[in-house]
Amino acid sequence: MLFFPRLIAGPIVHHWQLLPQLEDGRIYRFNHAAFAAGLSFFVLGLAKKLLIADPLSSVSDPIFNQSLTGPPTLSQAWVGLLAYTLGLYFDFSGYSDMAIGLARMFGIRLPYNFNSPYKATSIIDFWRRWHITLSNWLRDYLYIPLGGSRHGPARRYVNLLVTMLLGGLWHGAAWTFVIWGLLHGLYLMINHGWRALPGRTASRLLPRPTAWLLTFAAVAFAWVFFRSPTFGHALAMVEGLAGMNGLHSDALAPVFGAGKALVLGIALMVSLLMPNTQTLIDVSERDDAASGPWRLRWQPTLAWSAVLATLFLVSFTQMSARREFVYFQF
Repeated sequence: MLFFPRLIAGPIVHHWQLLPQLEDGRIYRFNHAAFAAGLSFFVLGLAKKLLIADPLSSVSDPIFNQSLTGPPTLSQAWVGLLAYTLGLYFDFSGYSDMAIGLARMFGIRLPYNFNSPYKATSIIDFWRRWHITLSNWLRDYLYIPLGGSRHGPARRYVNLLVTMLLGGLWHGAAWTFVIWGLLHGLYLMINHGWRALPGRTASRLLPRPTAWLLTFAAVAFAWVFFRSPTFGHALAMVEGLAGMNGLHSDALAPVFGAGKALVLGIALMVSLLMPNTQTLIDVSERDDAASGPWRLRWQPTLAWSAVLATLFLVSFTQMSARREFVYFQF
C-alpha cells in the first residue's frame, strides 16, 4: 500500500509480479542505470500528458460535451473523435510511463501497459496492445473462468461477449460503457470468426493497410460511446460523423487552430510511426521491426539528457493548465 508509483490507477499488478521484487535486497542499493531509465520513462510520460494529451482534450471535450446543444458537423465530429482517440492514448500511456518510471527509479519493474495499440491490424491484436494489464486481468479472472475456448466456438463467442460487456461496466455503470463493451465484444467475435473461416489462406487475407484502417476506424467509433456523457450525446456525435448535420461549421475554428492541428499531426506520427516508450528505452524490448523508420535508441548520454531536460522544461511550463488524468474517473 505504501508503494505509491502504482497505487492510484495502475498498471494492474499481480502480487507475484511485485512481492518477489520487494523481497529482493538489491532494491535497497542505488542503481544508477535503473534510475536513469526510470527518470527517462517519467519525463516522456509527462511530455505525453502535458504536450499532447491535454491540448487534444481541449479540442475533443467541447465538441463531445456540446454535441446535444450544438450538433456537430462532419468536420467537427471527425476532428473531435480523432482528437479524443489519440488524446486518450497519450493521456493513459503517459500516466503508465510515469508510474513505470517512478517504480524503475526504485529498482522495481512494473508491467508495461501499452504497446503501440494504434498500429494494430485486428481487434485481437489491439487488445494485446491496449491497457495490457487490464486485458490480462479480464482474461484471467473472467474469460478463462467462464470457460474460455474450451467448450466449442459458440460458447467461446458468448464468453468473449460477456467478458467485454463486464469490461465496459468496469469503467462505469452507464449505458454508454455497456455499448462500448458490447461493440468490442462483437468486434472480437467477428475477428475470431473471420480467422476460423474454412479454407482461408494467406492469399485471402486483407492487405495490411486495409486491415489497419478497419481496426482503427472500429476502435475510434467505439470511443464515441466511451467518451460521450450520455447516450443522447453519443447519437448526436454519430449523426455528425455521418454528415447529417452538415459538412462544416465555423464553430470548429475556436477550438481547432493551427497549433492544435500541429499537435494532432504530431500525435498521429508518434503513435503510428515511432517506437513506443519501452521499445525506445528498454533494451530487452527492442525490435527493429517495431521501432519505426528512425531506429531511435535511448542511451544514458549527454545528448539524450539534453533532449529529455528540454522536454521536461517545456512540459513544466504547461503545468498551470494541466487536466486530471482521464483514468482517475474510473
